[in-house]
Amino acid sequence: MLSYLHVKNLGVLEDASIEPGPRFTVITGETGAGKTMLLGALRLLTGEKAKPGMVGPFGEEAVAEGLFGEGDGELGITRVLPRQGRSRAYLDGSLVAAGALVDSLGGVVEIVGQHDQLLLKRSHTVLHLVDGVLDDRGRRVRDSYEEAWARYRTELDQQRRLGGDRMGLERELDLVRYQAREIETAGLQPGDDRQMEGMAARLRNAELIRESLTLATTELESIAESAGTVISHLRKVSAVDDDLVGRVAQAEALGELAHDLIRTVREEFDSMGDDPDSLHLVEQRLTALGELKRKYGKTLDEVLEFGADAARRAAELEGLLDEASSIGDRVAAAQKELVKTGSDLKAARVAAARGIEEEGRAHLGELGLPSATLRFEIGDRDPGPTGTEHFELRFASDDRLEAGAVEEVASGGELSRLVLALRLATKSRDTDTLVFDEVDAGVGGATALALGRKLADLGQGSQVLCVTHLPQVAAHADTHYLIERTGNSAQVRMVEGDDRLTELSRMLAGLPESERGREAAAELLEGARS
Repeated sequence: MLSYLHVKNLGVLEDASIEPGPRFTVITGETGAGKTMLLGALRLLTGEKAKPGMVGPFGEEAVAEGLFGEGDGELGITRVLPRQGRSRAYLDGSLVAAGALVDSLGGVVEIVGQHDQLLLKRSHTVLHLVDGVLDDRGRRVRDSYEEAWARYRTELDQQRRLGGDRMGLERELDLVRYQAREIETAGLQPGDDRQMEGMAARLRNAELIRESLTLATTELESIAESAGTVISHLRKVSAVDDDLVGRVAQAEALGELAHDLIRTVREEFDSMGDDPDSLHLVEQRLTALGELKRKYGKTLDEVLEFGADAARRAAELEGLLDEASSIGDRVAAAQKELVKTGSDLKAARVAAARGIEEEGRAHLGELGLPSATLRFEIGDRDPGPTGTEHFELRFASDDRLEAGAVEEVASGGELSRLVLALRLATKSRDTDTLVFDEVDAGVGGATALALGRKLADLGQGSQVLCVTHLPQVAAHADTHYLIERTGNSAQVRMVEGDDRLTELSRMLAGLPESERGREAAAELLEGARS
């Protein structure tokens, strides 16, 4: 619900605000006073594109502000239009894209103008109207259809994921099984490549290593013998010179190190065998590893990772093949259920649509179109997320005319009355605030009274705002705002009591102070309240 609307420098409105009531509010004023600018402000707040020339002469930017909802659910929206450059939008004080306003006010405000009614040409809009009057059984059927559609899509997606080609899946399974098995059979572990390369280098150079170890042993034995001589000499001199005692310990450590190295080198020599078969086996393993790297990865780690992935894919394909054997039957069963529930839903919607037609024609008759044709054309289409039928609204202002698409055969005033009649027929409550622009085009007399009464009826369930030039419509309002223009500036004020009688008198006779006009206005108000 719109609780507050404020504009600054928007067209001729220098600074104006209104606080619409919760039911039916009208905005009146002389032609050119700026009535539609207030609706223009609302359009800006719902995210519509700013039109050139909206910035008034009272500054370099125009501002529209609105407060929607009530209590803890209040939402503040602002649009700022500079004379030059792009407009800015604010949601609860935070800068947002204008498109975010559309999402924020979805289901809160609907503006019904001469172009907005063209939404009726869209099948999903018409379908929404019909679904709004489904009875409990019809809603249950619709829920069942949506569940059937979800199941059908799930099975279809699974079938698509399987690829619909069992032979292809089996070929892929054979391939990944072979790849996983080939890598697993090699018996490789992380680090094996480095170990095997070192072993191969050792075996290839075994003779050179043995020869070098022999020479090293001979030299180490000479060093050990020399170390013994050194130790003997140092012990003699340390007996007469205490400063050389430490040098004896160093010489002894050198001797021990030489003996340890001799023992280690001899062990290395003894471990070196001349085994051509060992070298052949290692080189075979390296060749096999090289072949695996060529096919599955640049490193051993990549090869092992590829093997693990292949094993996982094989397990997945085995599960998919189990499903593939039954997926066709499951898709067929889901499609059969979808068709059945779709047929039931269509029957429920047809019954609802016929009820809307009947009640809608009754409302149109009271709105000055007693011979109007209102008909829902319902055609079949492939099952979709909303059903198996296509809806189109057909209309003619007289039953002697051929009914056609509403945007092609209805005038602006007829479209507005059609929207109003449909709202009343469907008792729609899915929008908090309904704003009617030009709903009274081409209307007068008794039809105008009926129009005002029906807008007031609609206001019993939703907040209704209407810009009107008809006193018969204005008289039915619960809240009445008047826009008055002086020169190039306009002001907005609420009119009550005598002020409201004066405005209605002006609207009736063009003579605000006419006694007869005021009497007629009072009679009109009295009739609207009865």
